[in-house]
Amino acid sequence: MELTERKKTILNAIVRNYLETGEPVGSRTISKYTDLNLSSATIRNEMSDLEEMGLILQPHTSAGRIPSDQGYRIYVDDMLAEKEKEVDSMREMLLDKEEKLENLLKHVARQLADNTNYATMISAPSMSKNKLKFLQISRVDSDHLLATIVLEGNLIKNKMIPVEEELDDATILKLNMILNTNLGGISVENINLGLIAALKAQAGIHSEIVGHVIDAAAESIRADEELEIYTSGTNNILKYPELSDNQKASDLINTFEEKHDLTSLVESSLNATEHGIQVYIGNEMPIATMKDCSVVTATYELAEGMRGTVGIIGPKRMDYDKVVSTLKKMMHQLDDLYKKND
Repeated sequence: MELTERKKTILNAIVRNYLETGEPVGSRTISKYTDLNLSSATIRNEMSDLEEMGLILQPHTSAGRIPSDQGYRIYVDDMLAEKEKEVDSMREMLLDKEEKLENLLKHVARQLADNTNYATMISAPSMSKNKLKFLQISRVDSDHLLATIVLEGNLIKNKMIPVEEELDDATILKLNMILNTNLGGISVENINLGLIAALKAQAGIHSEIVGHVIDAAAESIRADEELEIYTSGTNNILKYPELSDNQKASDLINTFEEKHDLTSLVESSLNATEHGIQVYIGNEMPIATMKDCSVVTATYELAEGMRGTVGIIGPKRMDYDKVVSTLKKMMHQLDDLYKKND
């Protein structure tokens, strides 16, 4: 006999109702519990079929039905499949959003370079002091789990976690519930030893896995994490004689290509007391290769905890008025563009 969608809906209703009440479930209860709009007689016929299939039992004559072990198995397998589908859908959505944000920031850098004829840079949002939004562990193979950490603003980090034995779906689901119930919405600095001990106690024999996930979450939002920086218009530097000297130009281009030294400029801007427009002229620059340049930076904020730096680099005789106006205008455009991509 085929397990039709209608039979499966009635089976699921019986399981859920029995889990809630602990009492055998009758046809009248099912007619109220589902939106199938079936008569009690039709539901009784379907329940008879389910009983014949060995998915439900009648513990007493004229009593309602309860799930059999096989009925529980179908319910649990369907639930786990649905949860996995939800997780996959969320992961695809978040990865898509991360890609859109990267493309957005690159677009901003190019547009600024085109509008000003100077070199430009923009850092991806800093994740320091950010909050955990969602954690998900999923099976990769028998020896590894993948921990996906989603931070406020939908920034994503993945971490591979080794395991000594393969975990079944029910155990993975339980661990995900423990992690998200206790860690969702809090920042790493609020994850103390007491909370970690409580989480490990709930995880029981799988406490080591929970410890690895917490470590991965902490690592994902370290304040000293290497920043992602996008640049554009590097060749614009060669348009200005005072910067086109072979050695100066080479040093500047290397700085833009390597990007490592630009981190100090981003951190300086993010740590500034005033989070508006910052102007660095000549020796005020924290980067040795840019001592003959001026840099104008601005701090943008896409959402709470998502802050980054936009910078325009040119000669000391740059058009400061135009650059500042362009940056301010870009701040508004960046906010609008991000909302459209949200």
